[in-house]
Amino acid sequence: MDALTLLHERSSMGKLMEPAPTAEQLSALYQAALRAPDHKELRPWRFIEFSREGRERLGELFAEAEFQEDPHADDSALDAARKKPLRAPMVIAVIAKVTPDIAKVPKMEQVISAGCAAHGILLAAHALGLGAMWRSGKYAFDPVVRKGLSLEEDDEVVAFIYLGTPGGRHKPLPQHQADDFVERWA
Repeated sequence: MDALTLLHERSSMGKLMEPAPTAEQLSALYQAALRAPDHKELRPWRFIEFSREGRERLGELFAEAEFQEDPHADDSALDAARKKPLRAPMVIAVIAKVTPDIAKVPKMEQVISAGCAAHGILLAAHALGLGAMWRSGKYAFDPVVRKGLSLEEDDEVVAFIYLGTPGGRHKPLPQHQADDFVERWA
């Protein structure tokens, strides 16, 4: 697949099945992530893989976050939170590992760099024939989840990338016109 085809055709895959990516595929995903723009070579990325029972542990973190937000949450709400990481055979949390107080590389730039690393994973997954979905939602910002993932004060969860084998049909890609998004100063 050439680079432009990859960039033009990558899409999120909501239904993901076993098998999870192989060790060789994971290596390729991480190598793509590590090519993200990185001002001053800070490498502001951290990746946490959740597979097998690790997904259940992440689900417990989500359920605990739900309970802390609403101690009256019923069992169905807590079970729904627990099941979220089970929607794919693997989840990778992409963390912006921020180095504060660097004048020429503000926090926002480091977080964007981690976002580019997450995008690299998505692109590499598509190129390898894997399915992937970038998710964030409230758990990415929840203090219980942050603590459970051992985040420092300035760190940010950029994405929970769900990975697996595509399990459904590819939805039609929307067609966008670049001119709808571009302002030109000539």
